[in-house]
Amino acid sequence: MSVAALLNDLPFVQHMGIEVVEAADGHAVAELELAEEHTTVPSGPVAHGGVAYALADTVGGAAVISLHHRPTPTVDMRIDYHAPATDDLRAEADVVRDGGSVASADVRVESVDGTHVASARGVFKTGGSDDGGPWGAREDRDLE
Repeated sequence: MSVAALLNDLPFVQHMGIEVVEAADGHAVAELELAEEHTTVPSGPVAHGGVAYALADTVGGAAVISLHHRPTPTVDMRIDYHAPATDDLRAEADVVRDGGSVASADVRVESVDGTHVASARGVFKTGGSDDGGPWGAREDRDLE
């Protein structure tokens, strides 16, 4: 099963309407069709900031998972919002550092018209337990 297919099966990803369309070699792309339940303004389609954040976190994690093929929980995510999200969204992530126990990914979130909505940097746990996984062996599982 591909990393994209695996992530698209996650209940939260499905609930948000996120679709991971690519995840390989430390790069990932995801899209989200803006829906009424994503909005925060009753009179118009302006997405809640958490929508862009969830998209950024998902695609950043997908980029890291594409290198490790195991769960990589988020340690930290910093996001800067540049414009309101008023249309469907697309996010791209690239791993910029892959260390022994954490990896960092840069994420750019844009609306489909090319508006730069947000920039983020996520830090993801890639190892550190006795078996090298992010969690203890009891909870760790490979994704391949």
